[in-house]
Amino acid sequence: MSLLVHNVSATLGSREVLHSIGFEVRPGEVLGLVGPNGSGKTTALRCCYRALTPASGSVLVDGVDAHEMKRAELARIVGVGTQEPAASVGLTVRESVALGRVPHRGWFDRPSASDEDIVTSCLRRVDLLDLAGRDVGALSGGERQRVSIARALAQQPRILLLDEPTNHLDLRQQLLVMNAVRDLAADGLAVVVTVHDLRLAVEYCTALAVIADGSVVASGATAEVLTDELLAEVFGIRATVRTRPRPTIDIHGLA
Repeated sequence: MSLLVHNVSATLGSREVLHSIGFEVRPGEVLGLVGPNGSGKTTALRCCYRALTPASGSVLVDGVDAHEMKRAELARIVGVGTQEPAASVGLTVRESVALGRVPHRGWFDRPSASDEDIVTSCLRRVDLLDLAGRDVGALSGGERQRVSIARALAQQPRILLLDEPTNHLDLRQQLLVMNAVRDLAADGLAVVVTVHDLRLAVEYCTALAVIADGSVVASGATAEVLTDELLAEVFGIRATVRTRPRPTIDIHGLA
């Protein structure tokens, strides 16, 4: 399934924070939303999963307006991992991740053996099996971040939206999460991820949408989008993107 954001504008209070933005992600792709702090990346993602209603424009899930879909139906298709997941006080890690199965069975139905297997698989994917019995409220920020991602994966979505999934994570955990994201796309998911670290964006995203001051200023294949000129103008850095022997970015200093 594909996700298309078409001419979306959004307001917070009386201020317009997104100005007719657009981007698309298809199965097998990892689209990175990149830009300076406060540029509108998280707001754009919130419009995609109905946490925020656009002032104009539309978000289409396989051609259907997401804001006209029933929430349970949308939750079976679109999984979301938020940047600062709220601690589910009183729930264990396993119980919190198991909430991702609710759209497939209902709040009051008992989990099936299949549900339990899916939850275990998702915990393993983000290296949380050893913490499955811990209270979520006792976890670190990085551990709660991984709980949020595992819960989104437990929904078995066709479209996955992740807001700064590597926030609070150490280097090993960052690579573990981003490798999982790349594998999920290879399995046919369409993934949209907001990324703060340009190195991770270059290495793991197949395409980018660069957002600055609430507008998409460039979009397309990663190596084509991150030109020397754009990196200087939008990010204020001197850098060069290389594609061989593997995609990477060399940052030389401030522009």
